[in-house]
Amino acid sequence: MGLIQCKNVSKSFGEKVALDKVSVDIPEGKIFGLLGPNGAGKTTLIRIINRITIPNGGEVLFDGRPITQDDVEKIGYLPEERGLYRKMKVGEQAMYFAQLKGMSSREAAQELKKWFVRFGIESWWNKKVEELSKGMAQKVQFITTVVHKPSLLILDEPFSGFDPVNAQVIREEILRLKAEGATIILSTHNMESVEELCDNIALINKSRVVITGGVDEIRHQYGNNNVELIYTGSLISPVTGVFSVLSDQDDAGRHTAVLALDSANDSNNALKEIIAQGVIVNSFKELVPRMNDIFIKLVTEEE
Repeated sequence: MGLIQCKNVSKSFGEKVALDKVSVDIPEGKIFGLLGPNGAGKTTLIRIINRITIPNGGEVLFDGRPITQDDVEKIGYLPEERGLYRKMKVGEQAMYFAQLKGMSSREAAQELKKWFVRFGIESWWNKKVEELSKGMAQKVQFITTVVHKPSLLILDEPFSGFDPVNAQVIREEILRLKAEGATIILSTHNMESVEELCDNIALINKSRVVITGGVDEIRHQYGNNNVELIYTGSLISPVTGVFSVLSDQDDAGRHTAVLALDSANDSNNALKEIIAQGVIVNSFKELVPRMNDIFIKLVTEEE
């Protein structure tokens, strides 16, 4: 049983159906990717989990029981629409948000100083938010989201506005928070980050769950029994009933070939047949589709 369970959650705004009996199970201590095109219903589901919006039907369970307003204090939520008060000083604002989450003034100051040092932004404490770039403001908002050590983090497009270096800093912090026991819902269009960070995902399209499960499990499910072979020696030949050769590129005697196995269980047989042809095998690996390709395939099929 997951830390968060959404059971047949439905939500309509007038005649517009935002969620249609959506069920997802978010495991404790894992990073759960919430994926889908714009307008699919992801943000509505996040707002329902946060009790910002009330569903028309279904229920959300937190640790096995209906979620309450008290549980919301255990949640850190970074919305896609960032919201810092531009005229306030950075430190003053961070203190305000930390205390809203139930931290004492002393505890908030101690924890915030640790985070500011970790991010190398101690000098920002007395700056006004309006003096910060978008990326700088993003760092401050990330800190205010995590400073109270929530058991559940909901991060909506957390890499938006960051250059590659700072995006990697945030990725490392997300993994560190997971290692410390946090459960994380990551809503993003960045499929590379999904593969790097997420244990499980749910893809929502047109208000419904299209697929949910482990990232590796889904990638293998949509695989097509192709393997990449890097070898040297004479050109390999297909073997009837074991594999065919889809492509073979020669770069100064070093070949990169894509083989189609007749069966997912034929890897060992294929390798034996290849070695029997007298070539030197440098690399032999399964070609698993990227999450980006699976995302496009599923959403396009739905269209």
